[in-house]
Amino acid sequence: MEDSFPYQLTPDQVKAVQDVKQDMESDRPMDRLICGDVGFGKTEVAVRAIFKAVCAGKQVALLAPTTILAQQHFHTLQTRFAAYPFTVEIVNRFRPAKERKLILEQVADGKVQVIVGTHQLLSKDVELHDLGLLVIDEEQRFGTLQKEKIKAMKGDVDLLTLSATPIPRTLYAALSGVREMSVIATPPPSRRSIQTHLSAYDASLVKTAIRHELDRGGQVFYVVPRIEGIDAIADSLQAMLPNVRLAIAHGQMQESDLEAAMVAFNNNEADILLCTTIIESGLDIPRVNTIVIEDAHKLGLAQLYQLRGRVGRAGIQAHAYLLYPPNLELTDSAKRRLDAIQEFSQLGSGYQLAMRDMEIRGLGDLLGEEQSGQADVIGFALYMDLLQEYLHELRGKILPEVADTELQLPRLVAFIPDSYIEDNETKINAYLTLAKVKSKEEILKLAAVWEGLYGALPEETQVLLRVMELKLVARKVGVFRIYASEDGRDLFLESKLTDSLWELLHAKIPIEFYYRFTFEKGRIKITSLALLPGDKQVHFLIEWLGCFLT
Repeated sequence: MEDSFPYQLTPDQVKAVQDVKQDMESDRPMDRLICGDVGFGKTEVAVRAIFKAVCAGKQVALLAPTTILAQQHFHTLQTRFAAYPFTVEIVNRFRPAKERKLILEQVADGKVQVIVGTHQLLSKDVELHDLGLLVIDEEQRFGTLQKEKIKAMKGDVDLLTLSATPIPRTLYAALSGVREMSVIATPPPSRRSIQTHLSAYDASLVKTAIRHELDRGGQVFYVVPRIEGIDAIADSLQAMLPNVRLAIAHGQMQESDLEAAMVAFNNNEADILLCTTIIESGLDIPRVNTIVIEDAHKLGLAQLYQLRGRVGRAGIQAHAYLLYPPNLELTDSAKRRLDAIQEFSQLGSGYQLAMRDMEIRGLGDLLGEEQSGQADVIGFALYMDLLQEYLHELRGKILPEVADTELQLPRLVAFIPDSYIEDNETKINAYLTLAKVKSKEEILKLAAVWEGLYGALPEETQVLLRVMELKLVARKVGVFRIYASEDGRDLFLESKLTDSLWELLHAKIPIEFYYRFTFEKGRIKITSLALLPGDKQVHFLIEWLGCFLT
């Protein structure tokens, strides 16, 4: 199936595919963001992930923000999977109700392996059979409530998100390590950067731009942010360019009319498509290499970037005109957005643009509803430090240290005998000095001092030094009490570890001892360890707890 892809993968695509496959094969559910420009091959990464999941007997759902984009993904998957016994279906508003009902029944029965759709897939009447992978294209186009439904739908399912310009919260979650990210920054060989022109609206400029594109045999997207007044703009364009064929497309049109307009433009039966941002995702028409966007200041950075990405796919020089009213005083954030979209016009700049969007709009709530917001209340650097510290704690990189560890091991014999240090006061001072050591190195130095003063260490004193080493290790991993079970068989370690930390630490135990460890409500149980002599118990505890610190 992978060999059927007609193009050579770029190095970034190869790396992204490897990352996704490793995530899918790991014990934890995947949560990976693929960040790459429009036309840089994110879809192919998703196709390979979908194929892998279906081959493993799992169902896959692909969620797209628009009907057009969903339709495009449906055709891609149908074509790529044509030679295999997999059923790919789509649920959208163009399907009759009876047909939709039948498809959803087959999805619930597991007869459909891949289901593609828009937010309709999030409705209560959609019942998935055995979902293994959820792919979300252009996550920034979904609202907060829709994302909450996605989270509820996800559960322990692998999640793959595709985006050219992720929203600040999504990008920051990836940068900070809450989720994984792969960046596809290498352009396909034939792609050229799009010349971006930022200007106040000028009728003569618009006329020249459109005429230049039509004279070289191309087509034009003319985008307006609102449906209101679109007919007046159509009349104005028709008056400006009398012989030009014009098609109109927006979300409030009848389904049949909208589809007819899109098909006509795609078949080169119209020169200009006057439309709203409905074309933002999904349309791929190589003949269109000029886009004019009116009132560009009203659109978000990600929208502008996506719209500009609709042109420049044929290997010839493309142009994007971002226009704003001539006498308008732009707000600071609008000016920064327009400057940013003009500044980042080179290929592969979606990631940098998303970073700039994060600077302009703020980071947003990683666990709340806000998708953007300000972190300048405490300062960006401090915010980063606090979040990293919390994430490290969750992942086991920062363990919950305790002040001391209490040992209650009946089989343990560890002390300084009178025959070694006869004077009681000197012996008490020796115990006090040992209690103050902070590292294994200090224990070794103290042992060398005692050997120099009193001779070779007795066996009981050697065990005492090992007990101190055990206490140092136990404190660092949050264990505050170690004791034997009443029947003298098992050892229990009471700790400040959380369930999530224990999962990470347990994986570090050597495989031959792995199943002797269990954990419940902060208490580690080690089966049968208390049956060993006390010095052996100390030896194994130092070794095993030491694994947690590596």
